[in-house]
Amino acid sequence: MGIIRVEGIRTYSYHGCLAEEATIGGSYVVDVMIETDFNEAAISDELSKTVDYLTVHEIVKEQMAIRSKLIEHVAKRISDKLRSQLPAIQKLQVTVTKINPPMNGDVEKVSVTVS
Repeated sequence: MGIIRVEGIRTYSYHGCLAEEATIGGSYVVDVMIETDFNEAAISDELSKTVDYLTVHEIVKEQMAIRSKLIEHVAKRISDKLRSQLPAIQKLQVTVTKINPPMNGDVEKVSVTVS
């Protein structure tokens, strides 16, 4: 068993409850932590025996391009799609971070994590 992390996936997306967020958009960062058995890949040096990081990245980008009001919804969609496309995943954690959210205050970021 081992852990694969694909961290700092940056996107410019259009999530949020405010109408302006649908047109202006904002910066997001997605981090994915996957627990899987990659022992065979470590021995054989074969990509087919592990979780392909490129597939993880593509799924995140694809799901981040679909507008949602809530980042909780986006994180769940990413998690569901990763699980359906990558059956080798034993445990999964997806964190979606909204950079500089439009709030009445100085807030650097807001994050949600689904497991």
